Amino acid sequence: MCSEIIFRNIQHLDGIAIGGTNINNIRYADDTVLLATSENKLQELMDQVVFHGKNYGMEINTKKTECIVITKSQSLPMCKIKIDGITLNQVEKFKYLGSWITSDARCHKDVRARIAMAKKSFETLDNIEIKSDAWVIAQES
Repeated sequence: MCSEIIFRNIQHLDGIAIGGTNINNIRYADDTVLLATSENKLQELMDQVVFHGKNYGMEINTKKTECIVITKSQSLPMCKIKIDGITLNQVEKFKYLGSWITSDARCHKDVRARIAMAKKSFETLDNIEIKSDAWVIAQES
């Protein structure tokens, strides 16, 4: 509930425009992504989340919080977002809700990871038999 109040307090801050709508955060349960078009705007968002969170006794774990810049540029710009003087780790990829998000905004890594998971699952199958026009897959116990 506190999280919802915090994000209602920052909904007026700039994020990115999608279909003419300003979106500065994406949330699912306790997984949150802040979105901005510049380092300064992202820092402002972070500062406001930290400020409003402290009003409810909440803190952001800087060891679990990362920053990523998504760009088409060949050289990756540095982004130095800070929480209480601690600079967040900048990454080139991270997993959000089971999908890989990469700095080049492509889906190659996520597709490869999903194919690997499917291959691993398929390899655990013990045998496949055909019984009266139906496929039956037996899985090892």
